[in-house]
Amino acid sequence: MSKEVNLSELPQASLKELLEFPCDFPYKIMGEAHPELLDNVLEVIQRHAPGDYSPVVKPSRTGKYHSITVTINAKDIEQIEKLYKELGELERVRMVL
Repeated sequence: MSKEVNLSELPQASLKELLEFPCDFPYKIMGEAHPELLDNVLEVIQRHAPGDYSPVVKPSRTGKYHSITVTINAKDIEQIEKLYKELGELERVRMVL
């Protein structure tokens, strides 16, 4: 299963046209249920978009996975792309939406 999201496959001009920066931008991160998952995700987010976040964590039906929803205040498209890339590279992350 690929963890990397390639925003270059999306029509970037359209994405840039749809978003007016700065703007609130939600991320949904799915990963293995592990005590360090949330800390790892927040560490990456703080590195690129420092702030006070209230992530929502939901376990899967079986409890094997967690989904984490975090909304950042994005400054530009490059910040959004960097976060997708680095969140997708985390060891326990399976998908970033």
